[in-house]
Amino acid sequence: MRMVDIIERKKEGKKLTEEEISFFVKGIVDGSVPDYQASAFLMAVVFRGMDEEETSYLTKWMMNSGDVLDLSDIPGIKLDKHSTGGVGDKTSLSLMPLVASFGCKVAKMSGRGLGHTGGTLDKMESVPGTNVYLSEEAFKKQVRDIGIAIAGQTSEIDPADKKLYALRDVTSTVESIPLIASSIMSKKLASGSDAILLDVKYGKGAFMKDVPSARALATLMIKIGRRLGKDVRAIISGMEEPLGKAVGNALEVKEAIATLRGEGPSDFVELIENAGAILLNQGQVAKDLEEGKKLIREAINSGQGLAKLKELFAAEGGDASYIDHPEKFPTAAYEFEIRAKEGGFVEEIDSLSIGHAAMLLGAGRSRAEDNIDFAAGIYLEKKVGDEVAPGEVLARAYSNKEAVKEALAEIEGAYVIASEQPPLLPLIREYIEA
Repeated sequence: MRMVDIIERKKEGKKLTEEEISFFVKGIVDGSVPDYQASAFLMAVVFRGMDEEETSYLTKWMMNSGDVLDLSDIPGIKLDKHSTGGVGDKTSLSLMPLVASFGCKVAKMSGRGLGHTGGTLDKMESVPGTNVYLSEEAFKKQVRDIGIAIAGQTSEIDPADKKLYALRDVTSTVESIPLIASSIMSKKLASGSDAILLDVKYGKGAFMKDVPSARALATLMIKIGRRLGKDVRAIISGMEEPLGKAVGNALEVKEAIATLRGEGPSDFVELIENAGAILLNQGQVAKDLEEGKKLIREAINSGQGLAKLKELFAAEGGDASYIDHPEKFPTAAYEFEIRAKEGGFVEEIDSLSIGHAAMLLGAGRSRAEDNIDFAAGIYLEKKVGDEVAPGEVLARAYSNKEAVKEALAEIEGAYVIASEQPPLLPLIREYIEA
């Protein structure tokens, strides 16, 4: 078998066999398939696509290209959740402790932020002392002992994806639904959980720009998961405007804490209640979604979700006193106000511009090796649908840099003010169970 023949077959739009896809993935990992051939293959997939069976084979062999966590010795259903990324998405820090507080086993591996999207690991590290890199045994022990672990992936998990992801980034082959689906699902399946909830974002601040594209990606990932024996479900949620009001690492952790105290912004609470209900149903705690929502609300009101968040940070070496005293989080040296030039209603907040502005302030990375400033970020005083008077504060920007003119201009440009109140779309557009 030769890689050039496999590239030729896909270039002609032919369906590949499992053996051909296995040959490609193994060659990526052992180096026998050079980057130039891998890049040619990826471009052929972008133009010719892959069907469900081919994508399932690609996912399966990527998943098995490295270690696959075996969580079978941990009692109960192991739950995981994945978001396709966005601006202000601190969901895991509120959602997963709430779910774990009911005795569910949450085994989540997360990533870092790059570009306009934030990373859960960066947010967690804004709590001093937190160690997000656990050995496999430490990860499993923590899930077994306290019911939850959120940690970084080890280098041994899915090495094929690491290589392919880097190539896709520099060869303009990122936006392919089969390649996105196999990348996400191979990592999730290698992490060993029994049930996975996917939060597939759409809108200006997301990979998928509209609901049909998000639906196509979600449906494909569910089918892949089912083929490989996992309970995979999905919600499609909006990222036309940032999620919640806080964008930036420490700011988002503080908002996650506030949400577990019953003081969260309405859109974020809506997402937490709905996603939590699905996860509790997957974990066989709630018989249906209505009961699940009720249980999530009770866990917020009782404080049991907040207590589990403290337990999570303490287990990973973090100073859990920050959860009780969010005022201990670092504050930036400079605060800037962005004010409305005219009155009316907020019609739009461009998520991509807000995310990019946060990166310029120091809250994100333009390159993987960049350092981030935990205190930097943006707080949105006004959200879509809110009425605003001339001169009223729309948003506040925080940075340890004094010269942030470009970032402030981006924030101002992200806001569109209209004379009439816009219709408000639901945050969660669809729930896909099968």
